[in-house]
Amino acid sequence: MRQTLVHTLLHERVPHANLASRVAMLAAVGTVAMPLYYLLWQFFFPQAYENLTLRLTGVGICVAGLFARRFSARWLSRYLLFALSYILPFFFTFMFVMNHASSIWSESLLIGLVVLFHFETKLACRAYLIGTSAACVDVILQGEGGFLLRREVLQQLPVHWFTIAALSVVKVGGKVLERERLAGLAAGLGSVAHELRTPLTSVEANVRGMRRLMPQLAGDTGAMPPIEEALSRIQFEVRHMQHMIDLFLLSASAVNRNLEPRQALSMLAMVHSVLKRYPFTGNKQRASVTVDVRADFQFAGQDELCVVILLNLLRNALKAVQRAGKGRVRIIIDGARPVPRLLFIDTGCGIAPNRLPLIFERFYSYPVHNGSGIGLALCRQIAHAWQARIRCVSREHAYAIFILEFPQPVPARFQPTS
Repeated sequence: MRQTLVHTLLHERVPHANLASRVAMLAAVGTVAMPLYYLLWQFFFPQAYENLTLRLTGVGICVAGLFARRFSARWLSRYLLFALSYILPFFFTFMFVMNHASSIWSESLLIGLVVLFHFETKLACRAYLIGTSAACVDVILQGEGGFLLRREVLQQLPVHWFTIAALSVVKVGGKVLERERLAGLAAGLGSVAHELRTPLTSVEANVRGMRRLMPQLAGDTGAMPPIEEALSRIQFEVRHMQHMIDLFLLSASAVNRNLEPRQALSMLAMVHSVLKRYPFTGNKQRASVTVDVRADFQFAGQDELCVVILLNLLRNALKAVQRAGKGRVRIIIDGARPVPRLLFIDTGCGIAPNRLPLIFERFYSYPVHNGSGIGLALCRQIAHAWQARIRCVSREHAYAIFILEFPQPVPARFQPTS
């Protein structure tokens, strides 16, 4: 299926690290709330029915969730479905019915559904159906099945379904606004970049004109080194800005582009291409970037989109070195591993641990106002479209390593025919 970046953004799953953090925080709340509310409803404000066994089971599930950051993506998704199904729709629905639809449990169930549908809609719907069905079965096994058809229970269903529908619409509306913001930002970048070209072209033309007049201005007194040096610097800065504009336009055009892979690409060739295109500020900065080729490898992608990824990673690495006032950038092409990968390593300022889970989020930039906040998010979207994975490990004030892995072999349709 052909997808643009905007379409992908609307259906994006929460990144693993960020999702794991959310799960761990909710698990901490559940670990405390389950026994606390048992004490409240059992001793301080007694309810018709309580079940310590179900609550202790919930506590056990929540305690496991405290270690969500250590789960793999597969196990996290499995745990999340099970935990959400049990704690929110199952537990709250069962307690609601067993307490004969009391006002406290009616409100508790509604709050539980609100929390549930703050997760991905598809996941929330699955958990709702699984948990609610299991609760109804358990109620029947407890001999209270007849109460399921009572007015007190049935009249809650329209309220619950309206809440679910409203939350889903609000989430879609938020994503639409985010899509429009992203598209507007991309259009703005493109417009600003185009507007900058005219004065820059004019400046460069004037520099060339002044250089042609230099022999006449110098006359018989010889060369004018300070002026010549200044003109060279102006011309270099203008060309540097022209290259940066090309980078902005390339990133802006990628927003509305089909991301699916179309070509078999050589990683070594792409890295060399990017190093030729990058607007280094001088020989010293260029010399700070080294390439270590352990083994080249082929991957399925698009050459221009690959340039977008590599340019963003290189630019971020050089910015980190510049902010730290020290360090180098090392690019490693490691195709000899079972999972071929590319590494961008900089020994600059590193990334703080509390910032690391956020760096691939849209519109997040660090330091604040240091860019548009779409660069790394765009890299991740492109990588996911290619069945690749991008991640980062870092130590603050020491280093940052961006790892781009390609677990999928290049499809046969992309291989050149002999």
